Amino acid sequence: MRLHGKSVTGRLRRVLLALPLVIALGVICGDALAQGAAEPYPARPLRLILPFPPGGGTDILGRIIAERLGANLAQPVVVENRGGAGGNVGAEAAAKAAPDGYTIVLVAPSLAISPSLYAKLNYDPVKDFAPITLVGSVPNVLITHPATPARTLADFIALARSKPGGMNFGSGGSGTSNHLAGELFNIITGVKLVHVPYKGVNLAMNDALSGEVQLVVIGIPAAAPHIRAGRLRALALIAPQRSPALPDVPTVAEAGLPNFEVTTWYGVLAPAGTPRPIVLRLNAELRRVMHAADIRERLANIATDPVTNTPEEFAEYIRLEIAKWGKVVREAGLRAD
Repeated sequence: MRLHGKSVTGRLRRVLLALPLVIALGVICGDALAQGAAEPYPARPLRLILPFPPGGGTDILGRIIAERLGANLAQPVVVENRGGAGGNVGAEAAAKAAPDGYTIVLVAPSLAISPSLYAKLNYDPVKDFAPITLVGSVPNVLITHPATPARTLADFIALARSKPGGMNFGSGGSGTSNHLAGELFNIITGVKLVHVPYKGVNLAMNDALSGEVQLVVIGIPAAAPHIRAGRLRALALIAPQRSPALPDVPTVAEAGLPNFEVTTWYGVLAPAGTPRPIVLRLNAELRRVMHAADIRERLANIATDPVTNTPEEFAEYIRLEIAKWGKVVREAGLRAD
């Protein structure tokens, strides 16, 4: 029995002596597994949701960003147009996506307008997103069909006043910045243009090209080629100064309508809960994109100014925009279903 006891004691001693080595090996293996599980970002293609149909300002800018961002990240950035409900369909899809850094969305002022315009949204523009950065701003232009018997903005206002309810304006949908711009135009000038919403402002512009709608507020990038070709008439630029893209088009102030300014801004968001390191990585990469010399040249050709900021600054900017547009919506007595 003593010999058996010595044998057990010997085995136990050997086990105890080997235990630290076993634990160390376990730690090493655990670390290796953890490192293998945490794949380097990005390890697969990203998705960039554009909340409006192809052809508009969001689409034009989004595709420029996607191309260069994909090159910088060494992973494709796949564009997905999700138009509808004034940008809310695409925004909701992004808000409900996995917060893993592989879905981002390019938003416009409609994100800040919708909370006060819609009685119910299926997402919260503040709580459901992780702001990354602003990326640009675009001045808008008032356009009409060349056959409209109004060569200037003053002529158009006089014509609209003579036909209350008999003329209309198109927008990219209820709650878009061009919708609110049209409503403000009604308030400031005292005219009564009827709002005709579309699933994207480029669709409204198409009907302006055919003369179906008499006025559209739209970003310069989408409208400039048609204006230069004579297919559309630019009445005035809604900006503090003239644009090099349309140097002969007066500002609204020059055309006799001061204190009327609506600039379209664009920014990139990720779903709330996206890891902070990924948000910062995307912020840095988007800054690289927007301030690259060749990208700035391309943006200048479509009258877009590159604008970037920190995630915190963009979050505050969104809150201020929500407050500003909320006041406009209330004063105009607007409501969307």
